[in-house]
Order: sequence, then structure tokens, then C-alpha cells
Amino acid sequence: MQIPSLDDLSSGKANYDQLKPICIEELLRRETAVHDKELISDFLKQKVVCITGAGGSIGSELCKQILNFAPEKLVLIDNSEANLYQIGIEIEKNYNPDFPMVLKLGDSTNSKFIDSIFKEYKIDIVFHAAAYKHVPIVEDNPISGVFNNVFSTLTVCEASLKNNLKKMILISTDKAVRPTNIMGATKRFAELIVQSLSS
Repeated sequence: MQIPSLDDLSSGKANYDQLKPICIEELLRRETAVHDKELISDFLKQKVVCITGAGGSIGSELCKQILNFAPEKLVLIDNSEANLYQIGIEIEKNYNPDFPMVLKLGDSTNSKFIDSIFKEYKIDIVFHAAAYKHVPIVEDNPISGVFNNVFSTLTVCEASLKNNLKKMILISTDKAVRPTNIMGATKRFAELIVQSLSS
């Protein structure tokens, strides 16, 4: 909630209890992005879509958003059994319980695992969201952060090229811009891998 300005309070134009809701647009300090739903639909409709890190905060939201555009099938990958189970149950309950969905428990740094999934399910598009994202944890565990964030990206990129996927989309972060921490540096490294292999 937004309180009145100091000028309004001191002049008596407003009371301290006259609160107003805050619009998200006021916090953005930019124009609201408008998505071309037709373009997104053309991109995802009747495609076999894979999401790595599907049980995480970003991956699970991607799953829900993508379902709105009628993909042929979702293949969800996560290394957390609990998170993978949770997103699977959520999709079954809140969307179509008969929707074709495959839950694959495993590590996105494992090239044989990723390659076999891309091959078996004839993946068209992969959204690579598998990454460690919590800055303090990655700062305390830099080797794990580098290994997971960098090598999972390399693995997914190489498997995408090998299996002729139509698109590979890396989910990155603003912290990759002029990184000041390990997590940001790993995501910037991931971006550079994607850029170099995209050519």
C-alpha cells in the first residue's frame, strides 16, 4: 500500500490512514511489455516442449504458461524428486489430467541422460531453466554453482545441436549483466556458451 506524500500530510490534504494500492506499473519504471500471444501460440502449438529445472520457481511457472498454448507434450526434467512430483500433481489438478506429460528425474549436467531424452521424445523446443539461483548459497558453494550452471548449459546446448532441436532457450538473469557475484558470473558464462554455439 502507498501512503500519502509528506506534503499532503503536512498540509492536511490527506491523513496517514488514507492508503492507496500500488500498481505494478508504477514499480516497473518502464512501459509494460505486451506479449504477442499469436506469435507465442505459433511457436509452441503442437510442439514437444522440454523444460529443465521444471520443478523450480521459474521452471514450474514456465510449465503453467506453456500449457496455455496447446503444446503436443511436455517433458519435465528436474533433479529434485519432490519438486518434480509437485509440478506434476499441480498440472494434473489444475489443467487437463489427461494431458501428455513425462516426468524425468535426473541431472541436466548428465549428457547421456539429456541426449537420450531429446532423442526418445523427439523434443522440438527446450527451455533450459535448470540452475542454482540463490546468491548466498552459490557464494558459499562456488564449485557446485559453476558446475551446475555452466555444465548443464553446455550439456543441453550440445544435445540440442546433436538432436536438431528447433529451439533452445536459456532462462538467464539480470545478475548476468556485469556480474558482481559467482551466481551472476556462472549465468553470464552460460549466456556466452549459448551465443558461441548458436552460430
